Amino acid sequence: MQLPNKQELAALREKYPVGTKIILHHMKDPYPVPEGTVGEVVNIDDGGNIHVHWSNGSALAVIEGVDDFSEIHVANC
Repeated sequence: MQLPNKQELAALREKYPVGTKIILHHMKDPYPVPEGTVGEVVNIDDGGNIHVHWSNGSALAVIEGVDDFSEIHVANC
């Protein structure tokens, strides 16, 4: 896997700013976060890893294009 360039990192950080809520559909990891777990983006490192604090206490990162997850859009009430 190739590391993202500066433009790709900027786009990723714009797409998933700190505080973005995501839900995991599938993680390609031998010890994955359970599918359906919700988390909050805390950082995107220079390698493009999206670091997440998951609701189950885990802190595993996800990688766009490798792991299957989506942003949760919360409607203003």
